[in-house]
Amino acid sequence: MTQCYATSSGLFHPLGAIPDRGGVNFAVFCRNATAVQLLLFDRADASQPAQVIDLDPALNKTYFIWHVYVKGLRPGAHYAYRVDGPQDLHGAGYRYNKNKVLIDPYARGNTTALWKRGDATGPDDNLATSMRSVVIDTGDYEWEGDHPLNRSPQDGIIYELHVGGFTRHPSSGVKHPGTFAGVAEKVPYLKELGVTAVELMPVMSFDDKQVMRLGPGGESLRNYWGYSTLGFFAPEDGYCVAPDAGRHRGHPRRRLQPHRRGATRTARPSASRASPTRSTTTSSLVTGSTTWTTPAAATPCAATTRWSCALFSTA
Repeated sequence: MTQCYATSSGLFHPLGAIPDRGGVNFAVFCRNATAVQLLLFDRADASQPAQVIDLDPALNKTYFIWHVYVKGLRPGAHYAYRVDGPQDLHGAGYRYNKNKVLIDPYARGNTTALWKRGDATGPDDNLATSMRSVVIDTGDYEWEGDHPLNRSPQDGIIYELHVGGFTRHPSSGVKHPGTFAGVAEKVPYLKELGVTAVELMPVMSFDDKQVMRLGPGGESLRNYWGYSTLGFFAPEDGYCVAPDAGRHRGHPRRRLQPHRRGATRTARPSASRASPTRSTTTSSLVTGSTTWTTPAAATPCAATTRWSCALFSTA
């Protein structure tokens, strides 16, 4: 991306970065912001933005949503935000800092090529080491003949696994260890064990550099399990084969194509073990042949959800 893109006011809905034939519409909710900038990057590892777009509240704001349409921008583009606003930490709780670079809470993909968590926690500018979001096109997704499983629960054997750890060791013999693709390669092995369903531990975007506590020897114990989700609509980039190229889409599902290996599949989000509360009200959406069960009020702040996938054999 070497050109400067023309813009128009854009639409306030849907939220996130939504591409179409003419460009990409960006929309983000920020009720108390006084200024918003959209940063566009040439690459995932670009230390500086190729273009900075200042959003005009008179043209690019509807109610509490800031929005802009970037003409000619294509899927795979990397972006982030800067947001300014009031400072009232001990009163209303506002802690806006225009020095910090922010990911899109509705992003379908994030990248951590330059990410340094320590730089993000202080008050200074962290542009050169910030996390970025990626424009992902989900409009032409192919369901490829998925169909309902119709399996009785008493006939199932569920195997819960961690995507990053299941194939990490060289003994797994997979091409892409620690990824969705690696799990897909082991479907025949799981079927040999008699497993009818595989439930994945948290697979949405999280920060694996987060230090949770210190070990007995004083070593840093990082966020290995994937709780404390950063992006509820983006798969964990460390589990994707080429996240810096914007190839997040299809990894959690297309890489797990059990129906092409003599199996079918379903997916669902379930209550997170790490959340202080559990969602008991759900709604179901049947798309094609896959049933997705989601919290009735699904928002980026719905910290009560985690995603899991299941693979079912046809035997």
